[in-house]
Amino acid sequence: MSSPELVTVTIDERTVQVAKGTGMVETAAAAGIEIPVFCYEPRLGAPVGACRMCLVEVEGMPKLQAGCTLSAQDGMIVRTARSSPKAAEGQNSTLEFILVNHPLDCPVCDKGGECPLQDLTFRYGPGNTRMTFPKRTFEKPIPISPLIALDRERCILCYRCTRFSESVAEDGQLVAINRGAQSVIATFEDEPYRGHFSGNVTELCPVGALTSTQYRFEARPWEIQDVPTVCGLCPVGCNINATTREGKVKRILSRNHPQVDEGWLCDKGRFAFVHLHARDRITAPLRKAGPRRFEALDWDEALDLVEEALRRGGHSTLTTLSGSESVEEAYALAKLLRRGLDANAAVLPEEVPDALDAFRAPLSSLRDAKTIAVVSDTPVVERAPVVDLWLKAARRAGAAISYGSPDGRVDALVTDDPEIAASVEATNVYFLPLTPNGRGVADAWSAAGDGEPVDVKPRVLVISGDEEALDPAVRAVATEAEVVIGIGLFEASFRGIADLVLPGTSYLERDGTTINLEGRLQRQRRAVLAPVPDVLAWLSKLGARFGVEISPYSSVEFEEISARCFGGISYGDVGPQASLPPRAEHQPKTQKLETGSLRESVSASGGGLRLVAYKPLFSGPAVERTPELQFQRPAGEVQLARADALERKIRNGQTVTVSSNGTALELRARIARDLAAGTVRIAVDDAGDLHAVVEVKA
Repeated sequence: MSSPELVTVTIDERTVQVAKGTGMVETAAAAGIEIPVFCYEPRLGAPVGACRMCLVEVEGMPKLQAGCTLSAQDGMIVRTARSSPKAAEGQNSTLEFILVNHPLDCPVCDKGGECPLQDLTFRYGPGNTRMTFPKRTFEKPIPISPLIALDRERCILCYRCTRFSESVAEDGQLVAINRGAQSVIATFEDEPYRGHFSGNVTELCPVGALTSTQYRFEARPWEIQDVPTVCGLCPVGCNINATTREGKVKRILSRNHPQVDEGWLCDKGRFAFVHLHARDRITAPLRKAGPRRFEALDWDEALDLVEEALRRGGHSTLTTLSGSESVEEAYALAKLLRRGLDANAAVLPEEVPDALDAFRAPLSSLRDAKTIAVVSDTPVVERAPVVDLWLKAARRAGAAISYGSPDGRVDALVTDDPEIAASVEATNVYFLPLTPNGRGVADAWSAAGDGEPVDVKPRVLVISGDEEALDPAVRAVATEAEVVIGIGLFEASFRGIADLVLPGTSYLERDGTTINLEGRLQRQRRAVLAPVPDVLAWLSKLGARFGVEISPYSSVEFEEISARCFGGISYGDVGPQASLPPRAEHQPKTQKLETGSLRESVSASGGGLRLVAYKPLFSGPAVERTPELQFQRPAGEVQLARADALERKIRNGQTVTVSSNGTALELRARIARDLAAGTVRIAVDDAGDLHAVVEVKA
């Protein structure tokens, strides 16, 4: 690959060499000079020059230019407000104009103290105002959605939010209406801004116009701490900052990892942290005291009962792991059971084929791919939401994206089926797990022992995680076990199923590591103290009763498993922005699966369509305990491919009848472009008693 052409640019009498075409804001930064901006944000696409804060003087041009729209050309001589009185006057006037109607409410504004407008006004703005007339006011706050409040008088019309909605999330729900001085930000017909990524606009807003309803009036910048960690609610592993005040998480902000998330977060990862304060949060060990009732135990009594149960179960103890555990928690639990009891039977999250390590690549590689095949029954946005943003970025860059069986070799494959992943020729392969840390948990279980599972009826069942406790298949097994031991966060998850429950901790309450869908090992850091002892702490005490050494410190457990699974990397070297491990050596298979018929519909005579009942992103225990997210949960919707909708003369939004084996439901149709013909998708809660093949009629 040839090196980019370098050009020489002079900015404020400093000469710098950059690649030809580099944006002027970045060119100035390379010279150590700031060009102030409001509307400019490279992640939103081409600059629009809306705010005019970046005005600069360019030699040879008679008028001031918007610096953000300029690119570096050889021999350019640019002067910013630092050296050009003309540019300084332009910036001063721009700020004065912006502040004409902007309220001086910094002491009560949630953006106060971390506001770009406030900062740039101090550095570049006028020291006083000439405006003596009353400022314009609006009704406030305007609820854009249950998650977002809008203070219109603060808006400076930078269009960051509408550009995100249009060009990144591609939901098109946030728009500017009216013209000129009457322009305002709004949603169509005042409908709530409903989308998987709506909360990103609160971070993009350079003023206090768009704010989070959860964080509104909750804290001031000098009272908070930001803890860098990793989201634990889906397999992407987005990098985040958890903002805390007085020992409680108050908000979640993005922490840009350009290879993983590019600074975007889904609304579940951003807003579902309130599950930490749920009313049914388990704060002490519990013992069954009735059909759906528990009583609290002290820790010594609880550990005695757990020890007694595990000894009774012995090698016939079965463990189910949810994939939400940290690597260290899963490893410690596996050591206790596999080494202390010789209990090797476990139900693990789906395993990722090791062969995929030869095709490992950062998620950001999707943006540069030219051909992408998506083979996933579940919508990508519901399973790994930020991956969907990378796919949209690829499509905007001209990529050809196909849904269904891949035809020939592709640059990138995105799939939820490991068999397909291992069989298709692709440069990059991304497997979409169901759980946040499924691979890390599977690695931890394997590293803890090598005994063979015992194929007997389990006497004792250990359920790790609320999601597992709510799984119908797990609950069916639980009815056959003599004793069921649960480990989780919420009492409601274990009612009617568990005999003993030990409290767990959230990903925001623990130190440890996790592995995302790329195979990237990342650090999770404790943001707040849990209301209960750390899981490793009580596993350490329990392990001592069985002669198994378990450290209460995640760093010690990590060092042990790292030698077995992660090449001996030290805990401290898993930095705040973890790197992707190198690709493994590719081992070509002697036989290649035929993929032409994979995931084809199982159509029945009469035009039947294959039903996929999927679990929506906005579901599960954490979402159920976040009131502000309830409006995001899909209800009464069936997704169809465009070809199937045209064949049946079904319009988008039309009420249709979905039927199978005597069961019929009326649902709203939505045409989905990410769905292969012959398949329909319905959320699990809406699918009811529908079977594998359904008919859809207008």
